[in-house]
Amino acid sequence: MKLSKYTLTDEEYQEILAFKRDMHMHPELSGAEFETTQKIRSFMESHNDFEVLDLPVETGLIARICGDIEGPEIMLRADIDALPQNEAYESEWKSVVPGVMHACGHDFHTSALLGASLLLAKAKKEGQFRGIVDLVFQPAEEGTTGARKLINAGLFDLIRPEAVFGMHNWPSVETGKVVCREGALMSAKCNFEIRIFGSGGHGSMPHLNIDPIVCSGAVIQSLQSVVSRNISPLDNIVLSINMIEGGRPANIVADQVMMKATVRSLSEEALDRAIERVKAIVEQTAFAYECRAEIIWSERIPLVYNSPEMTGYARAVAAAAGCELSDAPPSLASEDFALYRQFAPSFFYWTGSTAEGDPVEDLHRPQFHTDDSALYHAAALYAASVLEYRR
Repeated sequence: MKLSKYTLTDEEYQEILAFKRDMHMHPELSGAEFETTQKIRSFMESHNDFEVLDLPVETGLIARICGDIEGPEIMLRADIDALPQNEAYESEWKSVVPGVMHACGHDFHTSALLGASLLLAKAKKEGQFRGIVDLVFQPAEEGTTGARKLINAGLFDLIRPEAVFGMHNWPSVETGKVVCREGALMSAKCNFEIRIFGSGGHGSMPHLNIDPIVCSGAVIQSLQSVVSRNISPLDNIVLSINMIEGGRPANIVADQVMMKATVRSLSEEALDRAIERVKAIVEQTAFAYECRAEIIWSERIPLVYNSPEMTGYARAVAAAAGCELSDAPPSLASEDFALYRQFAPSFFYWTGSTAEGDPVEDLHRPQFHTDDSALYHAAALYAASVLEYRR
């Protein structure tokens, strides 16, 4: 392991590793991270350097450490929720909660931020820490609702950072390496639900009914043309209908069909065009089949975007943290970290989480796991983002 001045001591590492393994064993779903929140609070309160701030949310936590020297206010963010999956990776700290696991590494992110908090507290004692750091442990990232929940609860009335940093472990990148990519990193997205209403009746008399299942089939087929015929092939975009539900008995025409879908892109303009076409196709196809349609849109999440200025700074931070720069293509996965850029300049790192030579188990897979030693690098990266910061 390449050492830097921001490397955790063995004792500090063992403390956050124990936290990570306990959190991994006891995962909690989005919005239900009650025990996780309490454990983070207990960690913060066990170290006298931190103040837990009062934000009216049920889960998630904001803590603060203030240096003795005047300086900037910086926000560091980690997410804390797990996924509704059964874990298949065998370890002594395998999830003990049936159907729930940390399949995206949020236990890794949380523990890395706790490790950074120890490094910041040490820097304060050594007189090398300027300004204020806000440690944001965000709930409900998996449904991309947690950031908005904190914002609506008054997060940016409580804190006023001039820069925001976050990270995600990236399994295709080896431990010790970090991706500091300029520009669009993760996609803008909008999830939506389509409801097609018909008029059900006996399956033997189709002429007396209005069949929403037939209409839904036409809608699904027509929506495939949005990406292939309405968007430039040079734009990265995906539209997926991932769930359909309607009807039950074999001899009764359904009254309605419900579908759930997502559309996401690395271009805000392409996403605008796709949403426009979805509305037209669904409504007009339903009309053609004598049905009625309703589209329910979820909140639109913007791009995770790294500006040239913040990218240049982040690359210097990575070097100071002892991390090797790596590269990876942008992703059509989304992150509600993107919402924080509305309040302050932001940067989002991808940090390597797979040991050299190990097979890559990607995010959201039942065999997913992170290399524990990657905590050294992630904690250093968080801490260096603050301690190397210059206005």
